[in-house]
Amino acid sequence: MISSSLMNGFTNPGQGDTNHRERAVDCPGDQQGGDKKSSQMERIQHYQEELRKRREEEGGSRARHHEVDPNASLRLKKLSQNPKVGIDNPTFDGKEKPPEHGPDPAAELEEMLQALRWAQRCLTDTQSQQDVALVLQLLSKEEFRTAHSVHSAVSRQMRRAGPTSPLTAQAQGLCQEVQRILQSSHQKEGLELRALLTTPHVQALMQAHDGIAVQEVEAEPEVQYLGETVKLVRLEKTLDTPLGATVRNDMESVVVSRVVKGGVAERSGLLTEGDEILEINGIPVRGKHINDVHDLIQQMHGTLTFLLIPSSQSKPAPHRQTVIHIRAHFDYDPSEDPFVPCRELGLSFQKGDILHIISQDDPNWWQAYRDGDEDNQPLAGLVPGKSFQQQRETLKKTVVDKGRENQGKLWYAKKTRKKSPYNLNRNTDYEDILTYEEMALYHQPASRKRPIALIGPPNSGHDSLRRRLLAIEPDKFASAVPHTTRSPRIHERNGREYHFVSHGAFEADLAAAKFVESGEFEKNLYGTSTDSVRHVVNTGRICLLSLHTRSLRVLRSTNLKPYVIFIAPPSQERLRTLLATEGKTPKPEELKEVIEKAREMEQSYSHLFDAAIVNGDPDTAFRELRRLIEKLDTEPQWVPTSWLC
Repeated sequence: MISSSLMNGFTNPGQGDTNHRERAVDCPGDQQGGDKKSSQMERIQHYQEELRKRREEEGGSRARHHEVDPNASLRLKKLSQNPKVGIDNPTFDGKEKPPEHGPDPAAELEEMLQALRWAQRCLTDTQSQQDVALVLQLLSKEEFRTAHSVHSAVSRQMRRAGPTSPLTAQAQGLCQEVQRILQSSHQKEGLELRALLTTPHVQALMQAHDGIAVQEVEAEPEVQYLGETVKLVRLEKTLDTPLGATVRNDMESVVVSRVVKGGVAERSGLLTEGDEILEINGIPVRGKHINDVHDLIQQMHGTLTFLLIPSSQSKPAPHRQTVIHIRAHFDYDPSEDPFVPCRELGLSFQKGDILHIISQDDPNWWQAYRDGDEDNQPLAGLVPGKSFQQQRETLKKTVVDKGRENQGKLWYAKKTRKKSPYNLNRNTDYEDILTYEEMALYHQPASRKRPIALIGPPNSGHDSLRRRLLAIEPDKFASAVPHTTRSPRIHERNGREYHFVSHGAFEADLAAAKFVESGEFEKNLYGTSTDSVRHVVNTGRICLLSLHTRSLRVLRSTNLKPYVIFIAPPSQERLRTLLATEGKTPKPEELKEVIEKAREMEQSYSHLFDAAIVNGDPDTAFRELRRLIEKLDTEPQWVPTSWLC
């Protein structure tokens, strides 16, 4: 059985890994384990063999009959024995069944007309009387009478009790059995029924019926046999839809460990976590290793019949799963994760990918689809849960920090007893560790454009790109007018080049967190306020900002919904060439500093970037920048859910 230490992610991957891990029943893998058959399973198999022979004898004795015998197959017999719970087709209601009593449509309409005439007599103003006369004229038309009759007939049918559950989820197989029985029939009704069952419309109807019924039909009734409560479950295995279940070994037992979204098992609702599998298509699996069970199911196709001991765990009430969309802030490769419960189902992703979380039933391992890969991913994959990943990153950081503390100590220092790194400080703030961020789609209004923030180290070209956009399309792009405490020059006008304010007013606005970015130059204060950015947005133009990375958190905390683009420098040699065209001759250490600064910015702030452009060629980078900005008008973008609250 999977130990609690593995389920929590704290176990030594080198000990007993092959005995404790889960295995997807229809994913490729290595073969291990043996085959042990208990005496109880032999008795169950013997019972099933006797039942199979009895069915064959009963079927053979009736094959010579031309008429349709309800005992010709087990499914026909089961249907004939079941009480009638479906809806009667009113087309075939005849003399043998008295018609349902209900309100007469004509009487209802006449009663309505009388009520309107009485209301018309009670009204005093002319306008109301004319309105009622218009309604009376409408109700008197033959078209309305016909429509009312149809509505009444439909309403009567809608009020009739619907079926509590499907009688069968094998309508297609039932039709095939009836067709085989009718092969030797020469009666008119038999030939007509056979021709009807082979029409494409009826076959499509049966296929649709089974597709819906398999989601609602209950499992075979549980019975007592050989002292155990067992149940039979039948699932259809197809080439394009995997079963979607994992199993684990619990001593000699093979137990359903996880039901994965998107598979046949999850859609049917017939397999439950904790069910013990005794047989698959009559083949005992108790005592087999999970890899052997996987290989066995790989060779099977069509209908799979599972003999199960139901889970003793109380099954939670079914509830509708809420899909959440998250952006990953770390890279994940399940092949390198020793704690993933089923490596075949692990879903790899990269930093910045959007994941659609469809199940959080297991808080440590969520089930998810990667955005854009839904069609190529029939089954949901496993990704680390947020709290679980935060714990792991905290442990990793704790170990690294302790290692740094120990560096530089005397080599002959006495060894001290190690404390377990898993004894976390209760005050650990997991929220400081970046894992996932919940996202939602947002399409900017035509009259309210998102501000564009260009981020990059000095000499990366981000400010040159901003000035180029402003020069080419001044009606579309604009800069926010900054604030300053210096005195205006002769050609400057308040509100055009700068907002000139007093030192006290500037500090008051700064204390009130009204500035996105601020600084001091030659004893004068400068800053860009959120109100200045909002003023540009309200004019319908796109506000272009060139900010320091420290200002991103402030900008994102507003309701301006900025779109952040990181302008990264090219290689050191290419950067030297680009700066030379501008008449600059930077030193090698200065070029190296630009590259290192860009790397630090990306490492610390990339979770705040919406896009990145490598500025290896100014013209190419400019075209890519315009493409990204234009895409905001044509395509919805993922933004933090908190922005839309």
